[in-house]
Amino acid sequence: MTMTDTIRPASTLILARDRGGLEVLMVKRHHQIDFVAGAMVFPGGKVHDGDSDPAWADLVPDWASIPVLERGPRIAAIRECFEECGLIVGDPGRVEPGPRTIAARLAIDRRELDFIDYVRAMEIRIDPARLTLFARWLTPPVVPKRFDTFFYLVSAPQDQDALADGREAVETEWIAPQAALALAARGSRHIVLPTRMNLKHLAEAGTIDRARAAAEARPPRTVIPRIVTRGQNRFLQLDEEDGYGIVEEPLDLP
Repeated sequence: MTMTDTIRPASTLILARDRGGLEVLMVKRHHQIDFVAGAMVFPGGKVHDGDSDPAWADLVPDWASIPVLERGPRIAAIRECFEECGLIVGDPGRVEPGPRTIAARLAIDRRELDFIDYVRAMEIRIDPARLTLFARWLTPPVVPKRFDTFFYLVSAPQDQDALADGREAVETEWIAPQAALALAARGSRHIVLPTRMNLKHLAEAGTIDRARAAAEARPPRTVIPRIVTRGQNRFLQLDEEDGYGIVEEPLDLP
């Protein structure tokens, strides 16, 4: 798919762990940010130019094995997770919780420090090849800000604690996918359609291994919700081929 000036590549990381059942890390977006404000989401954000820097080849094992189209999104997913939650996928190396790490996260988020320079200086060994492409969604044309979003699944790093940055993410929470869906159904949490649909897949899988195997077995597909108008109302629909079943729900845009 060719990117245009109005469609931005984005990336989301589904960090999962098995603790007597599958749990995923979700964050609550700050209510003042410009996209999905206040929503409960997986860590993620826009892909930056530096995420595709060819110099990553010297720092990342198996870089050549990663599809070129996914190199930037995979780095972005790891970077965004570090910025928002303080977790590093791969070898945490010399990264430890504390004021220096918090300051580095903020500097990377503000584009005052390049993530690649931080990884190099701290001798961190990140491993984007561990990420499994779980889904890919394209925002429909009716939405003012459109994103081509890659969802990646990975086992959560051990011995690292999630700590929200307080800017984009104001809370972090480990939660079972079915519990998150129940909260959304009751209206207790705002969870947007792509996140809910991927939580549905995770709940059906029940374990990280089954979720990963199911994702690898699905044929590559970009999900593009369809807009349907009936009378004065508009609805979002998914094709059954998207793999989430028959889905239709009201479109909340004005």
